[in-house]
Amino acid sequence: MQQKIFIKTFGCQMNEYDSNRIYDAVREIGFEKTVKYEEANCYLLNTCHIRDKAKEKVYHEIGRVKKIFRLKTKPLVIIAGCVAQAEQEEMLKREPYIDLILGPQAYHKINDTILKYQNEKRKNEETEFDAITKFEYLSKIKNQTTTISSFLTIQEGCDKFCHFCVVPYTRGPEYSRPFNQIIDEARQLVNHGSKEIILLGQNVNAYNFESFRLSDLILELEKLSGIERIRYTTSHPNDMTEDLIDVYKNSKKLMPLVHLPVQSGSDKVLNLMNRKHSIKNYLTIFYKLKKINPNIEFSSDFIIAYPGEEQIDFEKTIKLIDEVKFINSFSFIFSPRPGTVAADLPLIDKKKSIERLEIVQQKLFNNQININ
Repeated sequence: MQQKIFIKTFGCQMNEYDSNRIYDAVREIGFEKTVKYEEANCYLLNTCHIRDKAKEKVYHEIGRVKKIFRLKTKPLVIIAGCVAQAEQEEMLKREPYIDLILGPQAYHKINDTILKYQNEKRKNEETEFDAITKFEYLSKIKNQTTTISSFLTIQEGCDKFCHFCVVPYTRGPEYSRPFNQIIDEARQLVNHGSKEIILLGQNVNAYNFESFRLSDLILELEKLSGIERIRYTTSHPNDMTEDLIDVYKNSKKLMPLVHLPVQSGSDKVLNLMNRKHSIKNYLTIFYKLKKINPNIEFSSDFIIAYPGEEQIDFEKTIKLIDEVKFINSFSFIFSPRPGTVAADLPLIDKKKSIERLEIVQQKLFNNQININ
């Protein structure tokens, strides 16, 4: 009998990609996609642990599902993604309505996990880090995405260990997918009508498979006649290598927008964050790319009111924004994530934090209006 699965996705583009690949996988065991809660035999919540109160959002969503299905047969409820990885068995204990927990590196097990639950009705969690097997499995299942602009994950995990970030603990160490595996999946996307490919990774420009780097991928993808535009996100300043910068000289399809998170304009704060780059390094990259093409624009991420940020540090962030004139940037007040180095650091006064954020966001918004 045909069964239907509903997936709600929180967070980054990588979660969007993962959700689409989960849909592709569960077709193999008779599930079809539905966009209506009430039709679902299986409800999957693909979670993100980057922002504040991520865990509570999960329980709020489960409460909504309970209300929708209180007079209907309960669906199979799966919590996937980074909150699932971080919380694991605690979620099964706290909320009996949850049936299965699936970490972001265990999606290759989703079909076996669902079938086993249907046979045994035993709750379970799968949260080991196994990116190699995950992508080997998914590479055997066609990517059925039919959008004009399509995400394509090429790299997962992070070895940087910024003091505010949970990614190394929820996505594991850096892993780069095999070069030809990525090109094959890109061809599938083109065959389904994609004109734009957005290459994804926690540190996408850290891609390094054998002798291949991100620059090699971009130049190879450019040869596919159906692709008109190529983008990539999210990058780390320390991985903006000369070969990648040089691609902007020759590529006809790589878009002139660089999303390169700086987080702060102060070297002192960057050091507290363990970012491992300086503002001088950052501006060197900026001016190199501007020299290649004056029309290249930058977007970024900013953490405002990081513990230890003084007024002079904040003013340096404003100065950097004025110099680079970022567009489409993301900015948030620092939010401690459990298990990170910065989790227990003393917070800056809330009123002051909000005031700083409002100033930054107004400047970023003005930049966006001006460039538009």
